[in-house]
Amino acid sequence: MTMSITQRSFGITPDGHEATLYILTNKIGASVEITDFGGIVRAINVPDRNGNIGNVVLGYPSVEGYTPLNGYLGALIGRVGNRIAGGECELNGKKLTLAKNEAGRTHLHGGDVGFDRKMWAVTPIEGICEDMLILKYTSPDGEEGYPGTLQVMVTYTFTDECEFWIHYEAVSDQDTLCNLTNHTYFNLAGEGSGSINNHVVRFNCDTFTVVDEHCIPTGEQRDVKDTPFDLRDFTVLGDGLAHTDTDEQMGFGHGYDHNFNINDDEYGMRLAVQVRDPKTGRQMDVFTDMPAVQFYCANMLNGIHPGSCGRLYQPRDGFCLETQFAPDSIHHPEFPDSVLYEGEKYDFTTVYAFGADNETDED
Repeated sequence: MTMSITQRSFGITPDGHEATLYILTNKIGASVEITDFGGIVRAINVPDRNGNIGNVVLGYPSVEGYTPLNGYLGALIGRVGNRIAGGECELNGKKLTLAKNEAGRTHLHGGDVGFDRKMWAVTPIEGICEDMLILKYTSPDGEEGYPGTLQVMVTYTFTDECEFWIHYEAVSDQDTLCNLTNHTYFNLAGEGSGSINNHVVRFNCDTFTVVDEHCIPTGEQRDVKDTPFDLRDFTVLGDGLAHTDTDEQMGFGHGYDHNFNINDDEYGMRLAVQVRDPKTGRQMDVFTDMPAVQFYCANMLNGIHPGSCGRLYQPRDGFCLETQFAPDSIHHPEFPDSVLYEGEKYDFTTVYAFGADNETDED
């Protein structure tokens, strides 16, 4: 079977646009499903150790399930992923006033109508051993309070090796903020299979970003040693989450909802995170040239509409690995700089590489 791209109607958006679902299928029948509404990744269908292909992403049967907004499932996030304290900041001496769309005090994931709510122009490209979707959106000057007209291009690629690439590119005609990411929720045991507590994770990260009770960075990048954030050796996720009621940082996030700083300062493509599901044997390795990754275990996820599995999603039904600049970096000069300067190009890539082990499933 050669790579192919098919498409079908995915329903009607709240403002009356017909959404389209694009399905990229590789030679073994594995596939990814992406819609032009919000650039949402609806499904990633990959084999387990027995060759059985199953969906490992939380999502909905049609675009109507994504409204009202609940958890940013699968979406492209921008202009600025994660949080900006107080919904305001200064850039080049000028105050920017942004939406306080999280609890009335914090700017979150680009504001009231972020890139996750936009219709993206899509160009499908069938290739040899890989297929691509090129998504484009132009964010006008002043949108959600951000200066400059920002031209964004995101290329999704799916290969015969079951690697899912996301290439983020952007330019602006003024200095602005830019911190693009993707908010897919993974469950390697299968969408709808329940808690992720049995997953095993390993992070190539020696420090994490300390937050206050509102999940706003304090400015401290703390060594993970002797904390529940020391995931440098493979750790059962449930064992880490068991510290939610005893560790202050875990309590603030209601579990893991923290930025981890990826080792190696040069930012070249390197291994950031590894995830394993012992039951199915599915594995996912995450590579990126971005400086950090936000680890979120769906602590606050409560479904409004039934997911693809036919039931409402619950906390800990999935996890996110959002490659990024550290949250609220505009307020912390000591953090890597999320300012995109006029004439410069924002250019980062993240790869989610899927595989499976060959061990026998004793369950």
